[in-house]
Amino acid sequence: MNSKKYAAELIGTFWLTFAGCGSAVLAAAFPQVGIGLLGVAFTFGLSVVTMAFAIGHISGCHLNPAVTVGLCAGGRFPGSQVIPYIVAQVIGAIAGAALLYVIASGKAGFDLAGGFASNGYGDHSPGKYSLMAGFVCEVTMTAMFLFVIMGATHGRAPAGFAPLAIGLALVMIHLVSIPVTNTSVNPARSTGPALFVGGWALQQLWLFWVAPLIGGVIGGVVYRWLSDEPAGIVEGRK
Repeated sequence: MNSKKYAAELIGTFWLTFAGCGSAVLAAAFPQVGIGLLGVAFTFGLSVVTMAFAIGHISGCHLNPAVTVGLCAGGRFPGSQVIPYIVAQVIGAIAGAALLYVIASGKAGFDLAGGFASNGYGDHSPGKYSLMAGFVCEVTMTAMFLFVIMGATHGRAPAGFAPLAIGLALVMIHLVSIPVTNTSVNPARSTGPALFVGGWALQQLWLFWVAPLIGGVIGGVVYRWLSDEPAGIVEGRK
C-alpha cells in the first residue's frame, strides 16, 4: 500500500534529520569528547545506511526530495508518487527537528542563534562562502549523490552493497561541503531546522531547495544516459 511507503519515508527522514542534525547540535563540540566534523559526516551517512536496510524494501528509502526527483528524472521512479513522497519527507524532517529542539533546549544556555544545524551562505556559511559558491557546491554534490545512487542500485551492480556505497557517498559529501553550506543536498533536512531558527534560515532556505533539486535532476539524467539499463520504471533505493 502506498500509505506504508509514505509512512516509511516519513520515519526515515525523521531519523536522518534527528540523528544527523542532532550530532551537529548536541555532540559536535561537546566538551573534551566532541565528535567534530568527521563525526557529523559519518552520522549523516550512517543514518542513510541504517534506514536503507530498514525500509529500502518498503519505500526505496529516498529520505530526500532531491533523490525522489532525481530518480524520477532518471526513469527509476513514477512521477505520480513524487509529490506524496516529498510531503512525507518534509513532515518527517520537521518532526525530527522538533524532537531535537525539545532535547537541545533542555540545556542551560541553549540559543537558536547558534544555527541549530541550519544551512546557509554568506555570513551564515560556516566558512563564510558566497551564495554562488554555495549554489555550485550544492548542485554538484547532489548531482554526484544521485549518480552514485543510480549506479549502486543498478541491476548489474554488486548485490547488497547499495546502502554502504550510498551512505559513504553522503559521508564524503559532508566532509567536503560542511564548511561551505553546512551541507544540505536535501531540501527536507534543510527545512526542518530552518522552521525553528526562522529569520535568516528561512530567507536562505530557497537555495537549499533549488540547488539540490537541480543537482538531483542532473545526476539522474546523466546516469540514465550513461548506463545501459533497460527502459522502464523501477523504484530506486537510497
